[in-house]
Amino acid sequence: MTAPAPGTFPTAEDEVAGLCQDLLRIDTSNYGDGTGPGERVAAEYVMRSLEEVGLAPTYFETTPGRANVVVRLEGRDRTRPALVLHGHLDVVPAEASDWTVDPFAGEEVDGQLWGRGAVDMKDMDAMMLAVVRQMVREGRSPARDVVVAFFADEEAGGVHGAQWAVKHKPELFEGATEAVSEVGGFSVELGGRRAYLLQTAEKGIGWLRLVADGRAGHGSQVNVDNAVTNLAAAMARIGAHPWPTVLTPTVRQLLEGVADLSGLPFDPEDDGAIDALVDALGPTAKFVGATLKNTSAPTQLEAGYKANVIPGTATGVIDTRFLPGQGDEITRVLTELAGEHVRIEPIHQDRALEVPFEGTLVDTMVAALGAEDPGALALPYMLSGGTDNKSLARLGITGYGFVPLQLPADADFAGMFHGVDERVPVSALKFGVRVLDRLLMTA
Repeated sequence: MTAPAPGTFPTAEDEVAGLCQDLLRIDTSNYGDGTGPGERVAAEYVMRSLEEVGLAPTYFETTPGRANVVVRLEGRDRTRPALVLHGHLDVVPAEASDWTVDPFAGEEVDGQLWGRGAVDMKDMDAMMLAVVRQMVREGRSPARDVVVAFFADEEAGGVHGAQWAVKHKPELFEGATEAVSEVGGFSVELGGRRAYLLQTAEKGIGWLRLVADGRAGHGSQVNVDNAVTNLAAAMARIGAHPWPTVLTPTVRQLLEGVADLSGLPFDPEDDGAIDALVDALGPTAKFVGATLKNTSAPTQLEAGYKANVIPGTATGVIDTRFLPGQGDEITRVLTELAGEHVRIEPIHQDRALEVPFEGTLVDTMVAALGAEDPGALALPYMLSGGTDNKSLARLGITGYGFVPLQLPADADFAGMFHGVDERVPVSALKFGVRVLDRLLMTA
């Protein structure tokens, strides 16, 4: 491939904001129930952006409108295992009346791009596109093969995206052993220094339905086998259960790093000391605080059809998130809390992940950050939610969260996820493409 003359095409820094705006203006809301616009329009945009520079990506839909795009970049050393660089094109819904701006207008206000998906995760989608386009235009190849994927349906567990691709098109990821995606690589301020949190773990997920069966009857009669009563008691016990603190290796290493930077003591046996270290992370405490223990949150209730009729069945839903190694324990405890009159049925379940904060790829991520932000530190952390790395793990691919963003010290990055007035600084996107380019060229 002959490289064009320098200066005849826009760079990744030139393009990334525009690419992000275009993606933000495409409504890809995922309601989780099969409704919504789907990802097709965004996937077609991604296809055009890749084809424009001469690539031939693979496009596939699992059902009409649920679209995915994958392309492989050949690396300089094809004997090495491939790296997967992936993002998702769907977003959670947004209620426009709650927002300061139209959530699907992609407006730039005060140097920030506003819109649903600005941080989750059309920012990374745009960064991936911008970097790939620049590399191809310049005739540069990554250090090893890179599989670039834009998935559907991550916000509903990836059934029409990464899960489907892993099951039905595993050949697209042939030879890959590592992956990079959300949610990590963003900066926080600690003790006057900037640190970047790299995601090396994520909690497991269990969406569970609780079902209570009882004796239906007239509301005026005494009924000691009331399904609503049994369910309500079970939901209350589960929602109020005080899960104990359990520090996994990732969380322990993060808190030790926070202690070093902040000067606060680290005592793994003192919940107060642990809470103080979490609070030192500022807005990011919302992420980290939920990784100290298992959680079980009641989210839905349904029973009955008339005020004077006791129903024979009542159902509820709980959202459980469990730490690595805690899957069996949370099942045992929930079964005990539900009680003999309530059964538990799975809706959606997926594994927890945790990998060491070490190795060549981690070293390369840290070096890429350091090259653009000398003196900055990097620390591992666990994500309280989940990512498409769970699906790729089924192929033996080790996943990390690395969306490099240099953020203002007071940025409520955690609050932007699924929140109102989601936004990302344009400067952070430009920083991100510089770091991502370094990573692909050296990883």
